Amino acid sequence: MIVVFGSINLDLVICVPRLPRSGETVSGPDHQAFPGGKGANQALAARRAGADVAIVGAVGRDAFADLALENLRGAGVRLDQVRRIDRATGLAMIGVDPAGENQIMVAAGANAQVRSSWLEGMLATGDTLLVQGEISTAEIRGAMARARQVGARTVFNPAPVPAEDLGDLLGHTDVLVVNEAEAEEIARRLEAPADREGFAAHFGSGTRVAVVTLGSAGIVAYRAGERFRMHAPEADILDTTGAGDAFCGALAAGLDRGARLEDALRCAVAAGTLACTATGAQSSVPGDGEIAQFALRVVRE
Repeated sequence: MIVVFGSINLDLVICVPRLPRSGETVSGPDHQAFPGGKGANQALAARRAGADVAIVGAVGRDAFADLALENLRGAGVRLDQVRRIDRATGLAMIGVDPAGENQIMVAAGANAQVRSSWLEGMLATGDTLLVQGEISTAEIRGAMARARQVGARTVFNPAPVPAEDLGDLLGHTDVLVVNEAEAEEIARRLEAPADREGFAAHFGSGTRVAVVTLGSAGIVAYRAGERFRMHAPEADILDTTGAGDAFCGALAAGLDRGARLEDALRCAVAAGTLACTATGAQSSVPGDGEIAQFALRVVRE
C-alpha cells in the first residue's frame, strides 16, 4: 500500500502566449480550474498506475474543497485521513505557454496544518510513504521517522526544496526524486556534486536510489553504483505541469508492487511523458494499461 503525505490544492490554469517576466502582465483568453497539489497529483498517479493508495492531508471548509478531492474520490483513493479545517483550501496559480512550459505560484492554506501524527496506524512494514515538499518540514521529518520505525519505504520528492534540515530528511529517504533545478539547490546547500550525473551517483549510494528527471530528455538514476539512463519517447507536448507528479506516482506504484527498479523507472518515464500530452495536472494522468504500452518505447542506454 502507498500512503501519500502531502498537499491538496485547487489549480487555476491560465494559458498565455508566453510566460511573463518580472513585473509584467500577460493576458490569456481563458482559465480553467483543476484539482491539484503535489500530494493529490501523486496519489492519483499511483492509484491509476494500479496501486492501493491512501492520502493524508487537509482541505478547507470552502467551495474549493470538494472540487479538489473530486478525482481522488472517483479513482478510489482512501480519503479517511483528509481533514477539513478552518483554513482555505490550498491554491495554485499556473501560467502555461504554447510549448507547455509553466510558472507556478502556490498558497498553502490548509496544507500548512497537516500533521504527521495523522499517520498513526496507517503504515506497516513493506508499505510505501510518498512525500513532497509542500508540507511543513517538521511534519515531513515526523512522517519519515514513522515510516522508518515500521519498516516502510520512503519516496521523497522535495518539490519545492525544504528550507531547512535537508541532510536529516535525505538520511531518512530510500528513493529521492528531483528535477535539475532541485538537484542544483540541494547540491549547493550540501556541498555535493551539482551536475546531474554526479548528483545522482552521490546520493544514489548504498541501497538508496537517486533519480534526476531531465524533462523531455528522460532521467538519470543511480543505486549502489549502477547507472540507469533512460530516454523519454517523443510525444506531442501540451502541458508539462503534472509530469513530475505522474512520474513519482508511477515510480512509487512500481516499487510498491515489487517491480525491478529498471522496470519501475521505465513505467515512470512513460507516465511522466504521457502526462504532458494533455492539459491539467490530474486530468492528464495516464492509466496502468496506457503506461505499460508506452513504456515499451522507453529506451535505456
